[in-house]
Amino acid sequence: MKNYRITVNGNVYDVEVEELGSSVLAAPVSAAPTAPKKTVKKEAKVQSGGAEGAVKINAPMPGKILSVKVSAGQAVKRGDVVMILEAMKMENEIVAPQDGTVATINANEGSSVEAGAVLATLN
Repeated sequence: MKNYRITVNGNVYDVEVEELGSSVLAAPVSAAPTAPKKTVKKEAKVQSGGAEGAVKINAPMPGKILSVKVSAGQAVKRGDVVMILEAMKMENEIVAPQDGTVATINANEGSSVEAGAVLATLN
């Protein structure tokens, strides 16, 4: 048996999977959602001399940047759309995680990005 933790739309599921050697079928053991884990983020320190901001906006999945909605130096509020990322033929809004000023834009329109890539930074 192998245990996996899968997150779907913010819900965390603990799943146990049995490897099969022949034609025997196994039923799922546990498919009940568990409480989502809350992540505590540390307060970001503002960089005074560098160009890169303290708050990073990362790509949640691999895809292609369709458009960049902000520019460096622009003030944004939490939830403002920063970029549009196309993944699996769907347009996904990449939003600002908190209020701040855009320090850098690290992805251009039309560029492909990997999951976890830093798209922009905020101060």
